[in-house]
Amino acid sequence: MVTYNPKDWLKLILYFHKSDTFRILLPALLIIGAVTGAISYVEQNHFHEYLPGNLTIFHQISGFIISLVLVFRINSAYDRWWEGRKLWGSLLNNARNLSIKLNALIPESDLDTRRQLHSLIGNYAFAVKDYLRGNTGYFEIEFSNELKKENFDNAGHKPNYIAKQLTAYILNICKKNPQTPNDYLIVSENLDDFTEICGACERIKNTPIPYSYSIFIKKIVFIYIITMPVSFGLTTGYWSIPIVMIMFYAFASLELISEEIEDPFGTDDNDLPTDEISAKIKDNTKEILLH
Repeated sequence: MVTYNPKDWLKLILYFHKSDTFRILLPALLIIGAVTGAISYVEQNHFHEYLPGNLTIFHQISGFIISLVLVFRINSAYDRWWEGRKLWGSLLNNARNLSIKLNALIPESDLDTRRQLHSLIGNYAFAVKDYLRGNTGYFEIEFSNELKKENFDNAGHKPNYIAKQLTAYILNICKKNPQTPNDYLIVSENLDDFTEICGACERIKNTPIPYSYSIFIKKIVFIYIITMPVSFGLTTGYWSIPIVMIMFYAFASLELISEEIEDPFGTDDNDLPTDEISAKIKDNTKEILLH
């Protein structure tokens, strides 16, 4: 995720980041400009007598409709991005709450148990992050007696396996302490929330924008842009080149941004900072349980 100052307008306007849609669309913009120039030349020199002069009315009306469709598109994508951010915020807070409760339940002298709990909670965050990205390496996972590498590698759903090990480990601790047999009830809600959060993230990940809707938007934007030179070539001449290029940049950028943020768990520049949040969960858990 890119960190920036939203109030620095001049820098944002003049700076072209690698994820900037202008850089991505530049080849297509040049092609659109060349095609528009060619159509304008042909219209003005060969077909200006045969074309009606009010063709721009079509684009004025359809442009408004397409704008509404694109606004709905990017709002839907942003809702998914924001929901993902709230879920990862809940994961962070849930890990903190669980650690605070465990810190009160586990004796300070029992460092081995505290280390195991810190490792399992931190591992869960890293496992969810990598699972949502489709990674297979899981290089940040710390293995131990409670989380053996061979068993972890054989598990199909890695976050579920860690949640199972964490739940079993905490339940075993509570059973061994006859003075507090109901301690598990104190932390059970937090353990359940781990799986709920992971499932909600999977729902976002595995439910993209409907295919037909995505295809329709791309087709209608293409038709709108490719017919603009015909409408504006007669009325604006070669000024239609920058006009069409600007309109293409605006419409295509909205679609590209929507495509990127509708799956917020990847490694694109506009995706959620799940690496940082996972590391923060591990650090916060360590601070609570081991300091």
